Amino acid sequence: MVFALVGLVVLALLGAVHRYLWRRFVGDTTAPGSPLRRAGTVAVFVLPLLSVGAMTSGRVGAPFWLQQVLAWPGFLWLACLLYLTLALLVGEVVRPVLLRVLARRDRKAVTAESGKPSAVPSGTSAGTLVELPEETRPRTEELVPSRSGGTSEATVRTATEPVADPETEPTTGPEAEPAAGSAQQPAAEAPPALAPNPSRRLFVSRVVGGAAAAAGLATVGYGTYGVLRGPSVRRITVPLAKLPRAAHGFRIAVVSDIHIGPILGRAHTRRIVDTINRTSPDLVAVVGDLVDGSVADLGSAAEPLAALRARHGSFFVTGNHEYFSGAEQWVDHVRELGLHPLENARVEIEGFDLAGVNDVAGETEGQGPDFVKALGDRDRGRASVLLAHQPVVIHDAVEHGVDLQLSGHTHGGQLWPGNFLAELANPTVAGLERYGDTQLFVSRGAGAWGPPVRVGAPSDITVVELASRQA
Repeated sequence: MVFALVGLVVLALLGAVHRYLWRRFVGDTTAPGSPLRRAGTVAVFVLPLLSVGAMTSGRVGAPFWLQQVLAWPGFLWLACLLYLTLALLVGEVVRPVLLRVLARRDRKAVTAESGKPSAVPSGTSAGTLVELPEETRPRTEELVPSRSGGTSEATVRTATEPVADPETEPTTGPEAEPAAGSAQQPAAEAPPALAPNPSRRLFVSRVVGGAAAAAGLATVGYGTYGVLRGPSVRRITVPLAKLPRAAHGFRIAVVSDIHIGPILGRAHTRRIVDTINRTSPDLVAVVGDLVDGSVADLGSAAEPLAALRARHGSFFVTGNHEYFSGAEQWVDHVRELGLHPLENARVEIEGFDLAGVNDVAGETEGQGPDFVKALGDRDRGRASVLLAHQPVVIHDAVEHGVDLQLSGHTHGGQLWPGNFLAELANPTVAGLERYGDTQLFVSRGAGAWGPPVRVGAPSDITVVELASRQA
């Protein structure tokens, strides 16, 4: 019941956001019945359907080829939806300012036009008829009789100009003296009020919409390039009080959240393996969320992991996505590829204990984390390093005297401002922090879940160098 209600809320929110995008990008910028409006209307219905298909096709067991067909457009549209909406919200602040600036400019132009000087020569009083030079007279003329009744004196008038009626028109000169105290200055004309200008609103809508589209799509393009290019290498040094001098400088290549799936396949795995091997680590730690799919669909895409090289081998713990994809089958498969799964288990490395626990998502299958099994009977005089996918188990690590926990899961937020949401659910989103006597390092991950896009949280592989305080 709760999940159904949440689903309805999400669908309603998606519908409202798509309606808003249609209004700003299509309704405000195109003419009714135009091909562009029809195309935009079709897109606003088709794109969310592709996104829903991309998110659900793997869960409902759709053929893998169909998952791949839906994944690229469906997941990319989710990222576009986020950044187009954010760009439009910024545009809502700019829109009224731009309208006001354009309206002020038009008002000044109209005022300047109405304030132009008259063509009447200076020194001529209002109402006086002026005889134009011969070469400037209009072609259509009529003779207006003078006041004396004769026609010998005539004043040239255009046919379209009204003729002054001597009975109703005021006369000039000494015969028409102004009343005492009356002003002879003409009344000032107020500048005409500008009505709302549809063309101005259309212009602003197109400018704001075009800028928002450019900003949103450029952000998504750059974030996609960062994922497809592959993770960068970071290096940090972590001092451990119990680490012996002989283990000083021990290097662990930490990689998490590879997310092999319908979008990121074998080439993605190969890039990660090559990047890790170039660091020449002493040990490789694969900290969960290796895959988004079954062994049958993705087993071949994971095969490059067999090429990982490290003096003390490569180790693996499950993440929550393994339990969506058949965790037992994947544990067996990575073992065949040469990795060592740590299922609530511990091994002794030179100078420290390396332990690993299952992800908390495994509790639904009776395969959750067991800290007692992994750490309960160990010698606490030795330094310990724990592999655990989710940072939230840090408090259990502190309780069991772990010196360093290596985690992933958060992706560093992956899509800004997702980092603020990740902070609500995780004690640490990325980087190294201390909790009592235990240090927690959280990797941003080497892949991406959902949209193959990262903004503000670039993918990485981190080489953690252990330092002995005795050295």
